[in-house]
Amino acid sequence: MLRSWDLNLHITKSSGVVVYLQIAQQIINEIQRGRLVPSAVMPGSRELADSLKVNRKTIVLAYDELIAQGWLTSESRRGTFVSAKLPYFSPPNQSNEDLKQRVTEIPTPILAKYASTIEAENIAHIIDFNDGIPDTRLIPFGTISKAFRRALIEPIRNNKLGYGDPKGMLNLRHAIVEMLNMERGLNVDIDNICIARGSQMGIFLAARVLAKTNEYVVVENLSYPPAREAFRSCGAKILTVGLDQNGININELEVLCKKYPISAIYVTPHHQFPTTVMMTAERRLKLLMLAEQYDFVIVEDDYDHEFHFHHHPVFPLASSNHAGRVIYVGSLSKVLAPGLRVGYLVASKEIINQCASEVMLIDRQGNSVTELAVAALMESGEIKRHIRRTLKVYNERRNVLIDLLQKELGEFVSFDSPNGGLAIWLRLNDDIDVNKLVQKALFEKVRILPAPLFSESPIVINAIRLGFGSLNTAELTTGIQRLKRAFNA
Repeated sequence: MLRSWDLNLHITKSSGVVVYLQIAQQIINEIQRGRLVPSAVMPGSRELADSLKVNRKTIVLAYDELIAQGWLTSESRRGTFVSAKLPYFSPPNQSNEDLKQRVTEIPTPILAKYASTIEAENIAHIIDFNDGIPDTRLIPFGTISKAFRRALIEPIRNNKLGYGDPKGMLNLRHAIVEMLNMERGLNVDIDNICIARGSQMGIFLAARVLAKTNEYVVVENLSYPPAREAFRSCGAKILTVGLDQNGININELEVLCKKYPISAIYVTPHHQFPTTVMMTAERRLKLLMLAEQYDFVIVEDDYDHEFHFHHHPVFPLASSNHAGRVIYVGSLSKVLAPGLRVGYLVASKEIINQCASEVMLIDRQGNSVTELAVAALMESGEIKRHIRRTLKVYNERRNVLIDLLQKELGEFVSFDSPNGGLAIWLRLNDDIDVNKLVQKALFEKVRILPAPLFSESPIVINAIRLGFGSLNTAELTTGIQRLKRAFNA
């Protein structure tokens, strides 16, 4: 099949991003701009390789990545096509005047509700299947301690450890900008970054800017409770929408949009919390289209972007042509340790300035020493090396847990093996009472997190979330054996 025009992609070999990912991201951009429509014929790998003057294997890698993410499909003897399941996407209005109007002056600070936290039971030798935190035992303590020592000593010697920019230390913002632009397909600069003490603070800052009293904010019916409570604490009325194996239910969301004036929606599209499903390309595009059509903002929480096992992590919604309608929240705490508390928020300059004003009210600025140390670790490449090392460990633990679940608990549960994240979502048989199971598991010295913890709905959801990242192979084995006794009880 022949095309009537060329793609005209541009490769920058000095950009730092591998060529096949550059090609993949540019094709995604062309789809989102409406230049490549659903079912459109893609050029053959040899033809595109010749036009770009690259090896044909590079094009094959790019096409394989896009097929894995759902942007393209391949048909034997016919060729490669843009997925027919994608919506027809017209370029959004680039003006974000409506969005700027929404970012009004900061209201009088209100007392935030205490975001309920899930604390470990005070039981000796308990196996804790938490919500998916990393294993701090894997941290390269020597390297990190040296970075912290330098971050503390050098600023003191130069009298630079006083008050700074509430948006965060410049070194760290530069390092995060480079990481986001090179590896996640964003196009931002330091004026689009505000450092926070973890992703939860980033979510709260977004809520403070977006959620005005009695305005409507949508979350999925199974979602991260502290995020939901952050929006509610700022006066928002919470609406919930369903989800399935492809992510958020877009049809239900559109019904809500027609009925209520939606201000914002909070989503975790890469690894949905708590179910771990990844939002498909089709749903992503439709969500962006609804945001444009109904004038709401998407708060994208990419809390564990790095932990993806089957292919390269999917580019965030924030990497798309979204006319400023996506606020992106990320974290370095999951990469290193939750206790280090380093998160960040990415948005338009106007929103970032509002977030900085909020930081002045509640924190003045972040932890300069931690920010300088983390910036140094990013600049030296140590964090990237640490991610590569730990990804292998977490993938091994994931595979061990999957084998244990199939062997020991197969008669009680069903599950889909997640492509990423540090937890597995288990669906229980209908005859099992999830609340009783939690109590019996505690008796066996195992802590599990039942689905009702993540939902406001009174309907009982028979499922549990098992975090595996912080447990080694021996601990996983012991935990599942104990959990089997709880099921048998």
